[in-house]
Amino acid sequence: METTADEVWALLRQLAESQRETDQLLQESKQETDRQIRELGKQIGGLGKKFGSFTEGLALPSMERLLQERFGMEIISPSVRVSKAGQHLEIDVLAYASGDINAAYVVEVKSHPREEFITQLKKLLQKFRTFFPEHKNKKLYGILAAVDWSPNLKELVLSEGLYVARIHDEVFELEIPPDFQPRLW
Repeated sequence: METTADEVWALLRQLAESQRETDQLLQESKQETDRQIRELGKQIGGLGKKFGSFTEGLALPSMERLLQERFGMEIISPSVRVSKAGQHLEIDVLAYASGDINAAYVVEVKSHPREEFITQLKKLLQKFRTFFPEHKNKKLYGILAAVDWSPNLKELVLSEGLYVARIHDEVFELEIPPDFQPRLW
C-alpha cells in the first residue's frame, strides 16, 4: 500500500500537533516541578529556623544561669530585635549589668557553628553601641554558643577574643582555656 503526498503531509501535521501538545505538557510539568521545589525550599528554611529557635530555647535557662553566676549579669533578654533608621539588629541573648560590673554580653546561639558565624557575631558587636547608645560606656563581650564544636573552629573563635560555650547534658558551659583573655568591643 502506497501513501500519497497528502497522507504524508497529514501525518506530518498530526505529528507537529502532537509535538506541540507534548511540549505544552512538558512546560506545565516543569512549572509544577519548579513550584514544588520552591515550596520545599520554604519548608526546609522554616524547619531550619524552627530548629534554631529550639536550640535557642534549649539554651536560654542554662545560659541565664551562666551569665548570672559567672559574669554577674542582672538583666538577661532573649531574642532582642532593634530597628533604627531602617537598619535592623537581632541578638539571640543580650545580658548586661550596671554598677561595679558595668558590662554587656551579646550571645549568639547556633546549632552547628560555622566560620561565618564568627564574622556575624563580630559585626553585631561592632554595631552594638549604635543600636544601644544607653550601653555605650559598658565593657562589651561576645559569646558564641553551640551544640557541637570542632576543635579548629573553637580555637578560631577563641583567637578572636570571643567566648565559646557548648551545650552538654542540656546545660551550656564555657569552654575556654585558663589563660583566655576576652576581647573588649
